[in-house]
Amino acid sequence: MKTSVSRLAAATPAHRDRYIDLLRVASLGTVVLGHWLMAAVTADGDGCAQVGNLLAAEPRLQPVTWLLQVMPVFFFVGGFSHALSYRSLRKRAGSGAGDGGAAGRTALYPAFLRARLQRLLRPTMVFIAVWAAGALAVQLLGGDGPLTDVAARLVAQPLWFIGIYLAMVAFTPPLLRLHERYGWSAFGALAGMAAVVDLMRFGLGVPYVEFLNFAFVWLAVHQLGFLRADGRLSAAGLRVPAVLAMGGLAGAAALVALGPYPLSMVGMPGEEVSNMAPPTLALLCHALWLTGAVEMLRAPGARLLARPRVWRGVVAANGVAMTAFLWHLTAMLGVYGLLFALDGPLPAPATSAWWAQAPVRTAAAAALTALLVVAFRRFERAAAPRPRTAPVTSGPRTAGAVTRRATGPAAAVGVTLCLFGVLGLSMVGFGGLLDGRTALLVAIHITAPAAVAMAVLGWLLVETAGRRAPGH
Repeated sequence: MKTSVSRLAAATPAHRDRYIDLLRVASLGTVVLGHWLMAAVTADGDGCAQVGNLLAAEPRLQPVTWLLQVMPVFFFVGGFSHALSYRSLRKRAGSGAGDGGAAGRTALYPAFLRARLQRLLRPTMVFIAVWAAGALAVQLLGGDGPLTDVAARLVAQPLWFIGIYLAMVAFTPPLLRLHERYGWSAFGALAGMAAVVDLMRFGLGVPYVEFLNFAFVWLAVHQLGFLRADGRLSAAGLRVPAVLAMGGLAGAAALVALGPYPLSMVGMPGEEVSNMAPPTLALLCHALWLTGAVEMLRAPGARLLARPRVWRGVVAANGVAMTAFLWHLTAMLGVYGLLFALDGPLPAPATSAWWAQAPVRTAAAAALTALLVVAFRRFERAAAPRPRTAPVTSGPRTAGAVTRRATGPAAAVGVTLCLFGVLGLSMVGFGGLLDGRTALLVAIHITAPAAVAMAVLGWLLVETAGRRAPGH
């Protein structure tokens, strides 16, 4: 592993934006650490586990979420990477500035999906398979424990992030074309629609409209990554990042102070309104502030990454970041499970005993996560590409070309199924696989077995369509 990391670090092209890699690792690492610190598992009177939240027990800490809720940074980085990846594939396919027409775009789409989703979906499918098999075995064998139901529900919750990321990849080609035509106006349109949704939700009381902001808010953040890929965030030095940071911070503060938006930028138990689920205009302003802030730190970050040892650390972390993210709650619950088994202390959150125990719990969760990464990291490596086929052209269709182009709709269906599958699992969890337990996904009741089936079938469609596409 060390030799491989050193070789990869030494072979880094001079033009690679290393700061983007740092942001990707730092954002996921911050989310993991935040989950470990916020979750507080205690025992009720019957000895069963209850999950509390540090921020609910100590509301004075909620302003910290304005620094530590960094998931928007990951989606911003995703937009940057997806723009470069799609343009590279488009160029290699020989489609030129005009995308090769609608047929060329259809043929390119499955190759793009597979290229961007391999390192995301393969470890995710392994995670789903392991947890589904384990939960089914526990239910069939009648096993139970103080943490069983809590664990089966809690470990699936971060899968919402996978679902949103899938949507971003799926919408990259059309939204990138809009960006290339309209620039900042494309971002402004998405941000404006997010504002309209909140107006309809809070001002007019329109039911269910808030769910549209899962698309408008996160896709607007993703669009900022396109702007960075074109150099539009740095075209005037620090002026644009400073405007984003100050404007976003002022906007978020005003919305929280004057509107119906809560202070916390993460979801809180029992809240009528959450800034995260569904995302709100306040969260979009928060994303603007974070984007501006990290862009203002770009130059010192680049100087730091010029140090070989630092860059090797970032390369190593990037190679296992998704695996660590998927399994970090499993590790945390494993630590709490050990405390239950040993009848160890489970202090109430925010008490002095809880704070004293926090460093030990965090270190133990980090160590167990490292073991799980060692066990599952090989699934995060992308498969070696197959020999390339002839470039896509807009000329007469041969039988082979028709077959390849037909993979576009299959890939679209696949990513849609996978998206709804992982989002469904994030809501229903892995518990009660045989009991018909359901969760409401927008307007559809979904069971865990149905969600697993959708996720797996969707992944297989994306993989199959992508292998048959040009360039694979």
